[in-house]
Amino acid sequence: MILEQSWFQEQWATFEKCFLTEDRWKLLLSGIGVTIKVALLAAAMGLIIGFLIALCNLSKKKALNIFGKVYTDIIRGTPSVTQLMLIYFVVFATVNWPKWIIAAIAFSINSGAYVSEIIRAGILSIDKGQTEAGRSLGLSKTQTMMSIIVPQAVKNIFPAMCNEFITLIKETAIVGYVGLVDIQKAGDFIKSNTYEAFMPLLATAIIYFLIIKVLTLLLGAVESSLRESDKR
Repeated sequence: MILEQSWFQEQWATFEKCFLTEDRWKLLLSGIGVTIKVALLAAAMGLIIGFLIALCNLSKKKALNIFGKVYTDIIRGTPSVTQLMLIYFVVFATVNWPKWIIAAIAFSINSGAYVSEIIRAGILSIDKGQTEAGRSLGLSKTQTMMSIIVPQAVKNIFPAMCNEFITLIKETAIVGYVGLVDIQKAGDFIKSNTYEAFMPLLATAIIYFLIIKVLTLLLGAVESSLRESDKR
């Protein structure tokens, strides 16, 4: 009993040292905000980039098709941390923008390559008869794509898009390489200041898990609402 009490006291002392002393918990709170900002902006821009690249990959115009495939191959074939550092230290080296925006741009470029393949697969999963039906009604290619094909493809690709967003959130843990203090970097600061490794790392893992769990539940609810129209 005495040993158990001593162990709990030791753990509480470590917790207090890591998070309560000098209000170090505020570092993690600030890091959560940075992670969410970067992930949301990157996801929004990545969706736009992915849709445009998917159209390039599906295009019958050789130049667009080659551009889409080259873009996808290069981005998927190089590490995201390398891309982040190239975008930040080379491409935007002379641009006086907030760090988190530049980081979000880098992640959106990376995510766009994966999103493009998800969207391309979703569009190809729709029966060609749907396109023919739209054209027979007098709709243009663009109108047919936006009004008939894309709405149906969204239901098919939504789970994969959710997985990509969740992956994106976890990938943002590398933004510390460009000086941003996200959840992971905040945990690293606490670890280096207190010389305690377990508690800060456990805290960052729990925070990431909770964010992703809440997001999974929310996206699951959205998916269920999208599937309502399929019920007979």
